[in-house]
Amino acid sequence: MKLLKINRLEEINTRYNSNRLEKTAFFQSMEKVERTTHFQDEKFSESDPGIEDEKVTNCIINFVFPKGKSYFYYDSSTPPAPFDHRIVSAKRVGISSYYNVNKNEILGGGRFGQVHKCEEKATGLKLAAKIIKARGAKEKDEVKNEISVMNQLNHVNLIQLYDAFESKNDIVLVMEYVEGGELFDRIIDENCNLTEMDTISFIKQICEGIQYMHQMYILHLDLKPENILCVNRAANQIKIIDFGLARRYKPREKLRVNFGTPEFLAPEVVNYEFVSFPTDMWSVGVIAYMLLSGLSPFLGDDDSETLNNILACSWDFEDEEFRGVSDQAKDFISKLLIKEKCWRISATAALKHPWLSDHKLHCRLQCNSELLLITSVFLVFISYIATKSF
Repeated sequence: MKLLKINRLEEINTRYNSNRLEKTAFFQSMEKVERTTHFQDEKFSESDPGIEDEKVTNCIINFVFPKGKSYFYYDSSTPPAPFDHRIVSAKRVGISSYYNVNKNEILGGGRFGQVHKCEEKATGLKLAAKIIKARGAKEKDEVKNEISVMNQLNHVNLIQLYDAFESKNDIVLVMEYVEGGELFDRIIDENCNLTEMDTISFIKQICEGIQYMHQMYILHLDLKPENILCVNRAANQIKIIDFGLARRYKPREKLRVNFGTPEFLAPEVVNYEFVSFPTDMWSVGVIAYMLLSGLSPFLGDDDSETLNNILACSWDFEDEEFRGVSDQAKDFISKLLIKEKCWRISATAALKHPWLSDHKLHCRLQCNSELLLITSVFLVFISYIATKSF
């Protein structure tokens, strides 16, 4: 099985202008590594099982983040759109009457067309214009279905619709603008070393957005890293986009679909069987697997092999990339990548799973990430100082 392999760790290269700075940083790193190791040995020793969870949590936070400063960014709330939720219908006038569309600044693109940065003339509000090619009545109805779906979705983790315009050959959706790029870019970026805590942050927000959609009886049906945008390049806040394939779920009307991106399709889609809420949750499992390892669990040499891998539900945690991944993370994925959709956990159950809800686990993972970083710096200094003389 062909795997999309991503290097998780990049060697830290640090340059210094004087021997004095080199020595100072070296000894500071050695001291912090020693303190960190001693701290973990004491606080997480099996010989001290009676310590209260709250004390452990506070102790870790105070040690890793001195002076009460916390970097637990996974708990930071995603900012809402800079406008109130709107009920939009397509206007039959030119978009240029209301907006300046920057045709030279392309934010993204796909089967539908392109997304450009734009600005509302009256307010100066920065937005994104999704220009969708739609010449025939069927194509226009599909885009209007996307408008109808977005009109029903009012959640911070779901991109918001601001306006819409219809012309002879296309429909333009004017939407909330975010500047952080696709989540997929972070997966393939060798300079972006995603930790397990980063993945928890992303997956928790995805589940919150999907939980809201499912409560509204709407299926996304095209969840993948390319359809998840980061609010900015510094934080781990995300918004789910592209509701072009989304469908309203009516339990009495059995729904089948034959579209989507092969490596993220659930078995029931491949078999052209009925889809429902668990269909989206399969895709969440695939995304979690990719974020943790950089590997695509079902990707084959071609679409046919990929689909066969999905139907065989052939995947495992045997790759080296999963060596340091927590058992809770593996259990979470195992409860989603199940062939029979009735056995997959829901978005609500996913949010209650220990991997996403256990703060003690989160503190431990964060501390381990800090120790890994310090150790990496320490090893680089050892290598560098070995060539120097004090």
